[in-house]
Amino acid sequence: MSRILLKGGLAVLVALAAGVGVGLGLQLSGLRWPGAASPPPSRAAGPTAADIQRAFVGVAEHVRPAVVNIATAHFLRRQRPRGATPSPGTPPSLKEYFDQYFGQMPPGERERSGVGSGVIIDAQGHILTNLHVIKGADEITVRFHNKKEVTGKVVGTDATTDLAVIRIPAGDGVVAAKLGDSDRIEVGEWAIAIGSPFGLEQTVTVGVVSATGRSEVGIVPNENFIQTDASINPGNSGGPLLNARGEVIGINTAILSSGQGIGFAIPINAAQRVASALIARGRVQRGWLGVALEPLNDDLAQALGAPKGRGAVVKRVLPGGPAEKAGILPNDVIVRFGETAVGDLQHLQRLVVDAPVERPVTLRVLRQGKEVQVSVTIAEAPAERPGAS
Repeated sequence: MSRILLKGGLAVLVALAAGVGVGLGLQLSGLRWPGAASPPPSRAAGPTAADIQRAFVGVAEHVRPAVVNIATAHFLRRQRPRGATPSPGTPPSLKEYFDQYFGQMPPGERERSGVGSGVIIDAQGHILTNLHVIKGADEITVRFHNKKEVTGKVVGTDATTDLAVIRIPAGDGVVAAKLGDSDRIEVGEWAIAIGSPFGLEQTVTVGVVSATGRSEVGIVPNENFIQTDASINPGNSGGPLLNARGEVIGINTAILSSGQGIGFAIPINAAQRVASALIARGRVQRGWLGVALEPLNDDLAQALGAPKGRGAVVKRVLPGGPAEKAGILPNDVIVRFGETAVGDLQHLQRLVVDAPVERPVTLRVLRQGKEVQVSVTIAEAPAERPGAS
């Protein structure tokens, strides 16, 4: 309450100050000091509170038809009573007895086990959501903003990013959201979340983009989250994070349980790449360089003759991997991947993972203080290390 009162007091002070300024302006507008230049032309007024409100209302009305509630259910499996399973070598006549009285067990009870959100991404009825929303589900029910319900089918899942694509029948009720460009978002711009927190469908919350490129959160192997203070709660998972133009810039995924106003979304550019791969092949191919990396700290930079704060150090070259075949060596500092300057270890990992498989890429490395160009053909990451470099 004290904060509210303080903000209110400041607002009153600002209003009073503005009123005084307006009064002075009216009183002095006709005066000219000798030799004084003419006042600069007045600037056009910015958006009013009503304009901002209408913008939020417009985004909500436009996007809500593309946001769905996802309810999952699984069936409790019933097992035969103890002693009701024939042992090996049971005579056929006795086995028929077992099958007659115990073989047709009634199906398990249906149990609704979870609820989350999703966003329709194309006219074919593909819905992007989180894997943890639909994981282990025997039945998926998709509910539209108009309360219509349809059954969803899993197209593909990706544990590395915690993303999944499900599909519903295409029809007149399928409205796809417009996807934005998450590479162009800026810290401080508006962020709008729509979803079903605690089962409260079509809830709209507003905040800002608090940070980009957030990693080391501990949710998935290769992290590059958008952080936002738009309210995200259990049930928002899989729903869209939007910009003020109503474009999807992220998929809401997690919150920091030990804090308030700290939520994380997967950037839509990365999510769209995963979704496209799942729709096309049912799985995601990831690039692999075949190295173990370590951060380039100040001590290593000085020892290796590399500029501070940029690049990643090759700690170990894995036998038989693409890096070994290309001649990459331990203590090489990778500073550029193709046309992209490497920011840090996490950045290089993302570049490798997203690189096209079986295509060559030119690396620029610092080796003993000298820059060397190395061409390496990126391989597909082994199944046991999908998020490795």
